[in-house]
Amino acid sequence: MLCIVLAAGEGKRMRPLTARRPKVMLPVGNLPILEHLVISAKEAGINRFIFVVGYEENTIRDYFGNGEKCDVSIKYVTQRRQKGTADALLSAAGCTNGKFIVINGDMIIRPEDLKDILSSSPPVMAVYESERPEEFGTVTISGDHITGLWEKCQDPQSNLVNAGAYLFDTDIFNRLKKVNLSERGELELTDALMDYISKGSLSAINLSSWQDIGRPWNILDANEKYLDSVAKSRVDGIIEEGVTIQGEVSIGTGSTVKSGTYIEGPCIIGDHCKIGPHAYIRGSTSIGDNCHIGHATEVKNSVIMDHTNVPHFNYVGDSVIGSGCNLGAGTKIANLRHDKAEIRSGGVATGRRKFGAIVGDGVKFGINCSVNVGTVVGSGSHIGPHSFVEGMIENRTIIR
Repeated sequence: MLCIVLAAGEGKRMRPLTARRPKVMLPVGNLPILEHLVISAKEAGINRFIFVVGYEENTIRDYFGNGEKCDVSIKYVTQRRQKGTADALLSAAGCTNGKFIVINGDMIIRPEDLKDILSSSPPVMAVYESERPEEFGTVTISGDHITGLWEKCQDPQSNLVNAGAYLFDTDIFNRLKKVNLSERGELELTDALMDYISKGSLSAINLSSWQDIGRPWNILDANEKYLDSVAKSRVDGIIEEGVTIQGEVSIGTGSTVKSGTYIEGPCIIGDHCKIGPHAYIRGSTSIGDNCHIGHATEVKNSVIMDHTNVPHFNYVGDSVIGSGCNLGAGTKIANLRHDKAEIRSGGVATGRRKFGAIVGDGVKFGINCSVNVGTVVGSGSHIGPHSFVEGMIENRTIIR
């Protein structure tokens, strides 16, 4: 069975985290989102993949190669201009025969659900019952068939959403060629499905679990769920005397946890990290490779990417910190409003009562900086000592 993964887009809503990488390469539990998809698909019996790539495509190609590291076969098709999902899938038309599965590359799905899709007859669309259907395209169904399909709207027709996983045969390509530009100026895959729907031939598969990662804070949701479900204690590094570890904690090769540090699982720490002394790392935290979490620093429910240092008297809560960052001594990120109301970030409701900041790659903070809830700091920014930061900070901003 062949799986085509649509992974060509930047993921503009994930900025600034996508300044140097496509959205599908953002980490959840120290693995790229795309690798989670490959693992699930492989467990469902799929071993052949076509990745439709485009934006920062070499990041994907360099990581996955021909698929050998994942024990699968991967080939690549480049979508030169990101003109929409219909155009992305059409670019793989010459690589298929028979039936095949199509998956958006920015989500996490269970192997069991993929097996249900694979056991069906095309055309099939996966749907999921969402608590926030207004954020997605919604569908209506009758029995096992889809009767209506709508793009995002504030008054959705149902709470069933298009989950971005499909089963097709080569007939879909003829329909893709007839798609016109949508109101958003894109060639939409969903527009090619309307004839199927009008004839009552598009089947629906209800997913038992699904996570769309469309906004930066969704990384925290996915990371927490992943660690809760799969985290296991594993120590490949060095733990000094006087360290306390509670729960499931994984510590990578070449990493050292120094005396006085307290770690609560589930938590994953990558390779070649230095943790402590006297650091406090709380549950649902993922720390990438070559990171330093230092003296009197607390990290809670956060994702910290490779080569980032949080070394002295810092607090990071409910935040996503990019790669190559450095927090000056005493820099702290707030994660709770005084009125405990839902936090907005970049003018968008996060759905979270606790949420800190999104920090792009290569950001440097001076000493004793304060970062307010919901702040977005653009990649390559330099924040001077004793600064108070809030709102949206553009890439490469210098605050003196």
